[in-house]
Formats: sequence, structure tokens, C-alpha cells
Amino acid sequence: MNTQDSKEGFRDILANVTEDGDRKWIYPKKPSGKFYNARTAVSIILLLFLFGAPFLKVNGHPFLLFNILERKFVLFGILFGPHDFYIFVLLMISVFVSIFLFTVVYGRLFCGWVCPQTIFLEMVFRKIEYFIEGDASKQKRLDTGPMTKEKIFKKSVKHIIFMGLSFIISNTFLAYIIGVDSLFQIITDPPSQHLGGLAAISIFSGIFYFVFSSFREQACVLVCPYGRLQSVMLDANSIVIAYDNKRGEPRGKIKKDVEQSNGDCIDCHLCVDVCPTGIDIRNGTQLECVNCTACIDECNTVMSKVKRPKGLIRYASKIEIETGKRFIFTPRAIGYTIVLIILFSITSFMMINRNNYEISLLRTPGLLSQPQLDNKISNLYDLKVVNKTFEPLQLRVELVKPFGEIKVLGSDLLIEPQATEKAKLLVVLSLDIIKSLKTELEINVYSNNELTETIKTSFLGKIENRTK
Repeated sequence: MNTQDSKEGFRDILANVTEDGDRKWIYPKKPSGKFYNARTAVSIILLLFLFGAPFLKVNGHPFLLFNILERKFVLFGILFGPHDFYIFVLLMISVFVSIFLFTVVYGRLFCGWVCPQTIFLEMVFRKIEYFIEGDASKQKRLDTGPMTKEKIFKKSVKHIIFMGLSFIISNTFLAYIIGVDSLFQIITDPPSQHLGGLAAISIFSGIFYFVFSSFREQACVLVCPYGRLQSVMLDANSIVIAYDNKRGEPRGKIKKDVEQSNGDCIDCHLCVDVCPTGIDIRNGTQLECVNCTACIDECNTVMSKVKRPKGLIRYASKIEIETGKRFIFTPRAIGYTIVLIILFSITSFMMINRNNYEISLLRTPGLLSQPQLDNKISNLYDLKVVNKTFEPLQLRVELVKPFGEIKVLGSDLLIEPQATEKAKLLVVLSLDIIKSLKTELEINVYSNNELTETIKTSFLGKIENRTK
């Protein structure tokens, strides 16, 4: 094997898989440091929001709700339904473009700081594991050791807590889908009345328990598509967690009272020991790296001890490592930013100008004017009303111009929340006021006796039908 092949050999293997293809359990060393403390603070805020948001209400209605089954979504107390699908699509596109933008500029910053998988695994389940079983070396000895009372006790306590947490997490996610009130009803009612909900909670609890107790980093390495997308989106200017090879190489141990020409890396291997996916960041950017910053903290601690500058492993781009200059706003990043600004501007404009009701009035196609008694004629119209609010809507229509009659056929114009109601309107005018083939109409629509909308349309009447 030549030198180049030996340097690139790490790309042919996975840190969590043996040469025989078996699972290799990762025992990451407990991290500590400035970045870890900052991530802990961010995680606490996000976890408080995650578990608290389902209980937040605006005017008695959920603050956030993602009811996929009924196609009903509530964002910040505003109700969105199937009729707002175009806004939802624009929001989703904007979110994806945002992720692409952050990846182009800042690499997998989302994975290390915001991703629920990372937050739950590193900031909740691993912390519990460290507390019960100890650091990496103690965990490994416990797993490989004989089945003692201590091992049975620690493993039992850990997995009971893991199952309880998984049950709480699954209930929380279900609350985002069906609402906290419906979830509370499922919990308090006899199980026989909510077998579907009970089955959903049990399945999701099992999935979460499996992911966080066993599957772990494989969710990021094998399942999540984001890690594979980064190879397409990253470039030499993307800021990632990088090892400064120009400063660190050649690696070597520090020998007292011996003059050395080694780089700053003392090859202590602690950056690998602390990595939750088991990779060596010194080999460069890799699919498995989730940008958790654990290697940065560990390396900075070592550099402080050996009295060398911190930042051997840091947030940096390949260009910055090579030239010492950082270029954040590249043409690619600027292009994504412009697209993102346009998308958010359009979406914001649509949301600001979004009405709580949609009312449309069209003359019934295929029908001409119909003669009526007392020298009058009529036109038939189709009225369609969409109620986007949480409250029922009682409508009343009134013909403002010209003088005439308007009648609602077959409906009392009571529209339930998030419902669509159709009705027929009959407009009757005297032939004496019809001066042309088309007569302009103005119809006021009142909601709970408040003017909601003024609709302008036309009335078709044949002048030659007028009685003499």
C-alpha cells in the first residue's frame, strides 16, 4: 500500500463497525469545556421549549399544532388549513433553503447544536449514562465484566429511566400532533376507548427507546440523509470543525529536555476518545462528524496543559487553514441568501395579508336571467365561504347597490371552524332600474353584524325583455 492509500484508508471503514461487519460499540469520553457548556445551555432552552410548547395557548387555542391527520396546523396561535397549503409549501421551501445556506457557510452547525437526535442523545441520555455507569472506561469495564449485582442494578436502573424518558418524549410529540387536550383525554380515559392512541404511544415509545439506548450514532451515520447532503453542499470556504494540519503536523510526543521539530499535535488521541461517532477529526471532514465540538474542547484543554496556543482544532474552512483568511460570503452563499430573502419576503407578505375568511361570489355559469313577478328579473349566484378561524362564523348578506332583493337559498350561512360552506344567492332587481345588459352590484357581507367584505359583481339582464 502506498503512502496516499494509507492516508486515505480511513475512508474505507466505519468507526462503529468491525472488520467482520459487526457493530462496534462507541464509548465516548465525557466531554467538558467552553463549547460543551454553551451547547448544554442551548439544549436546556430548546428542551424547555419542546416540552413546554404543547401546553402554551393563545386565546384558549394551541400555540403550536401539527395535526397531519386532519390537515390542521397552528403556528404561533394562527390556524392554517388545507386552503393555506401554498403558504405551508413556501415555509417548507424557506426552511430547506435556510438549512442549505447554513450548511454552505457553517457546515453541520444544525446537527451539533439544534438537531433533536443530538440534543436528546448527548444532553439527556448520555448524561444519565455517565451519572449511573461512570465515564467511558468504567462503562466499558461494566459491559465486558461478569454479571454481578452491581451490573444488574445499574443496567436495570438505566434502562428503566430510558424507557420512562422515551414514553415522555413520545407523549410530547403526540401532543404536537393531536393537541394536549386530546392527549390528556387518552391518558385519563379507559384504554379500551383509545386503542389507536395507546398503540401509537407504545410504538413511538419503543422507537425512541431503541434509538437512544441502542441505535444511537448510527441514526446520524446510516439513516440521516443530511450527512450525505453535506458532501454536495460543502466547499472549501464552508466553516466546519477542522484540524489545523499546517500547525499540528508532524505529530509527536513531547520529550522533556529534548529539542524537537514536531508540530503542536502531541498525538494524545483524546480528540478521538471524546468523539460520539468515533472518528479521527485529524483525517479531515467526514460524513460521520456531527459538529458537536467535543474534540475542540478536549484539544484546547490539552493545548493549555502543554502551554501551546488553543485552536489546533477549531471552527474553520479549508481555505482558512491553508491561507489564514476566512471568506464567509462567497458568491454561492450570497446566491442562497438572496433566494432566502426573496422567499421569506413573499411568505411574510402572504401571511401578513392573509384573511381569516375567504369569500367568493360568482354568477352561476350557464344560467341567464330569470323572469319574476311584478316586472322583475333575477340572477343566481354561487357563494363560497372558507372559515379559517377557531370560531364558528355567522354571515349575513345585504344588497347595497342598486336597490333590490337578495335571498339566501338552502343555507343559513353558519360556517363551522375550518369549514367550507357553499350557498346559492338569488338577486332580484326591477326591470325599471336596468339600463344596460350589465348592471354593477355591490353586496356587503357581515360577520357577527360586523362588515367583513364588500363584493362587487355584475347582474345580467336583457333590456328587450322589459315590459312596455
